[in-house]
Amino acid sequence: MSTPPPGAVMRGAVDLSSLRNRPQPPAPGEQPAPAGGGAVPSLVMDVTDATFGAVLELSRTVPVVVDLWAEWCGPCKQLSPILEKVVLELGGRLVLAKVDVDANPQLAQGFRAQSIPMVVALVAGQPVPMFTGAVPEQQVRDVFSQLLQLAAQNGVTGTVAVDGAEPEAEPAEPPLPPLHAEAFEAIEAGDYRRAITAYENALAENPRDADARAGLGQVRLLDRVQGADLQAARDAAAAAPTDLDAQFLVADLDLAGGHVEDAFDRLLDLFSILPADERAPVRERLLELFGLIGDADPRVLAARGRLSSLLF
Repeated sequence: MSTPPPGAVMRGAVDLSSLRNRPQPPAPGEQPAPAGGGAVPSLVMDVTDATFGAVLELSRTVPVVVDLWAEWCGPCKQLSPILEKVVLELGGRLVLAKVDVDANPQLAQGFRAQSIPMVVALVAGQPVPMFTGAVPEQQVRDVFSQLLQLAAQNGVTGTVAVDGAEPEAEPAEPPLPPLHAEAFEAIEAGDYRRAITAYENALAENPRDADARAGLGQVRLLDRVQGADLQAARDAAAAAPTDLDAQFLVADLDLAGGHVEDAFDRLLDLFSILPADERAPVRERLLELFGLIGDADPRVLAARGRLSSLLF
């Protein structure tokens, strides 16, 4: 199996295949999103099992944020207005698709919505885990900023307009800082080592540069898995259960392929069997992978809890 493509880093293990290219028509009065971008009825739209295929296609032009909610869910009523506000402020760079999980069980099952509110993004037809539960507005803004960066790395940089809206002069986007621009250029060329150096230099200039820190973690992972063969890596790890490099590579490949819990469990199992004086590199790699997925993600919270129990 070959290396996962860029952007697979944060994909969740959800299965949306049954909802692709479905021929079912929308319900009466319901407007599906246009397949090719362009204009949409609204930047905030209600989506059903029947119309979700069009939303997947729309995500090839612009990132789509999926808000899984229900009428009975109190935290949903806190989070949804924040999502709508931030999406509208971004002026068509994101679209919000609202899914009532009670009315759309196939979508709820496809996204494995074990608790709500649950927010997932779609980039080029692929799911990107975001967060579960009600979160503050600033955290929503930070996560959306990272989503736009991830979408750009995958070539999804379009915008959509609203049907009937007066066209507005598009504000000029501020240019990327030089080192960030160099990193993006290197990523597009597949030169991950150069991108790593650019992000490291950006952090040396400004240690609080959150975008550089997030980009550095992602590109380091892409560099580690570039050209790796998954089956060969698994065979090597099975033959050497305590070999750090062998176990690290499989964990990286699992994470890059969306098997987040498998990656965490592998490293936690390794941590548990190593002598105390050999555990530090495993803990460091776990913390690095936690940062890629996000501290609020329930899989990270569970893995952190297990790590703490192993430490103490």
